Amino acid sequence: MSIILDGLKYLAYILIFPGFLFCFLSGLLLCGIDRKLVARMQKRVGPPILQPFYDFFKLLGKETIIPVTANRTVFLIAPLVGLAAQVVLQLFIPVFSFNAFHGVADVIVILYLLLIPALSVILGAASSGSPYSGVGLSREMVTILAVELPLVLVLLSVAKAVGNAMGTGLCFSLTDIVNYQLSHGSLITKLSMIPAAVAMLLIIPGETGSHPFDAAEAETEICEGMLAEYSGKPLAVYKLSHAVKLLTMTTLFVALFLGGIGGGIERAMMTSAIGGAFCFLIEIIILFLLCTCLVAVCISFVHAVTARLRIEQLFKYYWTVVTGLALISLVMAWYGL
Repeated sequence: MSIILDGLKYLAYILIFPGFLFCFLSGLLLCGIDRKLVARMQKRVGPPILQPFYDFFKLLGKETIIPVTANRTVFLIAPLVGLAAQVVLQLFIPVFSFNAFHGVADVIVILYLLLIPALSVILGAASSGSPYSGVGLSREMVTILAVELPLVLVLLSVAKAVGNAMGTGLCFSLTDIVNYQLSHGSLITKLSMIPAAVAMLLIIPGETGSHPFDAAEAETEICEGMLAEYSGKPLAVYKLSHAVKLLTMTTLFVALFLGGIGGGIERAMMTSAIGGAFCFLIEIIILFLLCTCLVAVCISFVHAVTARLRIEQLFKYYWTVVTGLALISLVMAWYGL
């Protein structure tokens, strides 16, 4: 009986929270808020916040056109693989003290899982046989190379800072990183972690392919780039995967640098007469609000005031400015500062 209950519990994690349903609703809502904020910053009315939902369901009703030159199997499966990886990734990111799946090397698992959605888009584009998709996938590969180095350095900085404090050298468990912050305060309050936090905020738009780091799509140059040949349901899945990645990257930032914020809230809830379920609901709402603020800071503002970067500018930007910030934090953490 306990095996059945455990199976149902993990199934609920995968399908409801923090799995597919949570990713679907929160990811698309975050995209809508992002578009609305950008419009307001540019003194436009902008689309409704629920517009991503309208677009998603509209695409589901459209015909799926598969190019004659495409590899049909890869073309159709690639979007599903990318979305599945995003949902699994969200399962490893704690919501304050709650964690669906955890282990001793969560950070390394997350690093690998982040590559799968980008690789799925590349495989889908390559299978389409379109020259526009070919240009887009080559740009996406350059973006991956540009973003991965500073991301690895940021994760190493956090692992070293927490590992020093816990006496373990390096801590690659995201659960332990969050628990440490719940007891000792958020890492963003530590001087050595501020450059890493800034670097992470700059990495999020690059990982999600948001403007001005959307060289792989560049609608005015290569007609949606990698997604040029996609339509109907596969395109809807890709759009949803992009929205979920926006959610996972912002929740990852919350877990890495703002995990301590939930400590006081949880203690206050536990000592009050408020039920556990309501306490958990409040935590979800607070997490979503934090993600919304991060979107406003690291994506919407940059989107509103910055012109789109060319691919060579993007590479130079991440390997100089962003990597430099991450290195500063890593050196300071390594020497215990």
